[in-house]
Amino acid sequence: MGRTLRQAGRATLRLALAAVMTFGTYLFVTVLLITAVGTLAVVGAWLLPETVLLVRRIAGAKRRQTAAWTGQEIPEAYEPLTGPTRQRIRTAVRDSGTLADLRWMAAHYVYGWLLLLALPLWPVALVVDGVWAGLLRREAVVLPWIVRLADVEARWSGALLKPSPKARLAARVRALTETRADAIAAHGAELRRIERDLHDGAQARLVALSMRIGLAKRAFDRDPEAARRLMSDAQNQAEEALTELRHVVRGIHPPILTDRGLVGAVRALAAGTGLEVTVRADSVEEGPRAPAAVEAAAYFAVAEALTNVAKHSGSQRATVELERLRKGVRAVVRDEGDGGAEEGEGSGLLGIRRRVAALDGVVSVSSPAGGPTVITVELPCVW
Repeated sequence: MGRTLRQAGRATLRLALAAVMTFGTYLFVTVLLITAVGTLAVVGAWLLPETVLLVRRIAGAKRRQTAAWTGQEIPEAYEPLTGPTRQRIRTAVRDSGTLADLRWMAAHYVYGWLLLLALPLWPVALVVDGVWAGLLRREAVVLPWIVRLADVEARWSGALLKPSPKARLAARVRALTETRADAIAAHGAELRRIERDLHDGAQARLVALSMRIGLAKRAFDRDPEAARRLMSDAQNQAEEALTELRHVVRGIHPPILTDRGLVGAVRALAAGTGLEVTVRADSVEEGPRAPAAVEAAAYFAVAEALTNVAKHSGSQRATVELERLRKGVRAVVRDEGDGGAEEGEGSGLLGIRRRVAALDGVVSVSSPAGGPTVITVELPCVW
């Protein structure tokens, strides 16, 4: 009985929130009428995209409300309303997501009034059914129907708000287009970095090495001692050039990833940061390795996050958690520093997001003022 009461109580709260939203959508009819009249009169056509944005927010709130009850997310698939007014109006009219939201709102006007009419009866039904079951030891009658009503309302709303396959495909194409653009931008930046490292590092040292060898050859017959000193300097230059080349290679794909795998590479990375870093990665150490591209993306994301910790957080401690998911890998870097991390050019977070997005992964950053800062990276892969 206690479980039934709790479920009925949650269902009553759920239906009450749905009824409040229904009342709000009834008030929104005025906005829709003003927009329709203004659009037909042309002079108020600019209201159309703004109203569509409001409809999207209302539908988004309903999606979240329904997902909280069912436990299943309802995706959104909208065309972005950007550009000049004419383009925004055209997009708002042609977007199938707009039509789906308006269809849900129209249906909500039909079945939503039932929620408003029944709302005053639910508390009474709870009390009566509770007394019925508590005093007479009989099975509750009304309470299960309240839960079923909440289920039906959520099922209807979810079915109406779910984007069409065409809309989801279009949204997927847009996401892939943006991801491809970010990947190309990240690739170009990486090529420029490699070129700069080679030009300023290894190439400069190799030029100096060639000059010293040339001087040593000219000095060999007349001043063997000077030639030996020049050859010694040339040897030092060669070793420094090799060091620079190894640094460049590590920036492309660290050899330690190939040798030790993601966990070993991250442990080595943590040991060289100068911070107190705790690495937890038991689940990743078991079973097959992730693809090389996934390991590299996770490694560089952790490296960039730890660099941010050392430079900006004010904390000397960090935690890295690597977790094997059913269809991917998750890396979480946490520090107890000052927080307030902002994503932008030069922060490193944008680079992480671009690298991860190129593999269809996701990045989330939580960094309130005062800390902690938590960076979570999820990369899909097939085991």
